Amino acid sequence: MDQPGLAASLHDWLRLTLIPGIGGESQRKLLAAFGLPEQIFAAGHLAHRKVIASKADLLVNVDHAALERKIAAALEWAAQPGCHIITLADSQYPPQLLEISDPPSLLYVRGDPSLLRRPALAIVGSRNATPQGLKTAEDFACTLAMAGLTIVSGLALGIDAAAHRGALTAGNRAREGASSTVAVIGTGADRLYPARNQELARQIGEHGVIVSEFPLGSPAAAANFPRRNRIISGLARGILVVEAAQESGSLITARLAGEQGREVFAIPGSIHSPLSRGCHRLIKQGAKLVESAQDILEELGVWSPPAAPTPPDAPTTATPPADSETRVLAQLGYGPCTFDELAQRTTLNADTLLALLLDLELAGRIAPLPGNRYQQLG
Repeated sequence: MDQPGLAASLHDWLRLTLIPGIGGESQRKLLAAFGLPEQIFAAGHLAHRKVIASKADLLVNVDHAALERKIAAALEWAAQPGCHIITLADSQYPPQLLEISDPPSLLYVRGDPSLLRRPALAIVGSRNATPQGLKTAEDFACTLAMAGLTIVSGLALGIDAAAHRGALTAGNRAREGASSTVAVIGTGADRLYPARNQELARQIGEHGVIVSEFPLGSPAAAANFPRRNRIISGLARGILVVEAAQESGSLITARLAGEQGREVFAIPGSIHSPLSRGCHRLIKQGAKLVESAQDILEELGVWSPPAAPTPPDAPTTATPPADSETRVLAQLGYGPCTFDELAQRTTLNADTLLALLLDLELAGRIAPLPGNRYQQLG
């Protein structure tokens, strides 16, 4: 930004992408026909019409004063520490996105842009995830990040947030070669959605990277998220779906990943859980069933170091639970189960079962769910 030539070039890129009505498809046509943005604007109106027809009028009939204010605001934002605007012509542009059919013309980036060029896996799933699903996403993300994969997700509530937290945990352990996380958002890079994830976003901005293709100030709009999803899958070598209902947006991301030639992985769940049906549907359609992070590492050809051996004098596992607790956990399984169903399976009386469930909950072994249901946490 300190070099006049670079600033002028970025000014033209911003001008191209900030003109209302000139979307990604028109931008790509113009770039293919004329080259860099400065060459586009030097070509003239008649030449533009041959490429994008009547949309060429939008290049002329624009509020130039308002456009210049937006460009100035973007350049000012990019001058802040940790803020970057990366264009298709930039050496820092993620090479993976060049492989997809509709790469964004530029990216607004907060954090470490080098993470965008590292091998990555996307982890997505339900916003209304179960406690087991959240733990699974966080554990998988941590393990995969420790193995060197950057974890990509969408900063949504539920599985997305758990995946980001797991990757940040791997980074906090400061293991050599551990990677971190990329949050692809559906708003401007200066706005965060949802508000409940602001602290998480702050941590990602410091230890990972936040990415958006949308102009600064863009609010959360329904049409933005499918566009965001193609970047989530496009940045990654594969995508893991942890929990998803039949109509989940995660299935859209998985479909985009398949169309982009990425690997699709899914974790199965209980046949009685609505949040397992989307994953089961993906598996039926050819997604790879995953039971451990090692399944993904082997499929992607990523080396994972073996776990360190336990020292001979190290203590063994904690004291095992009482027989009755073991019995409850065995009958509970890993799918949500109502109290009445569990009482029938264990044949325990209600008072005894309630006491055992309370002990297990306090020990972090199970979690209560709405509808007087319980689920094991692993």
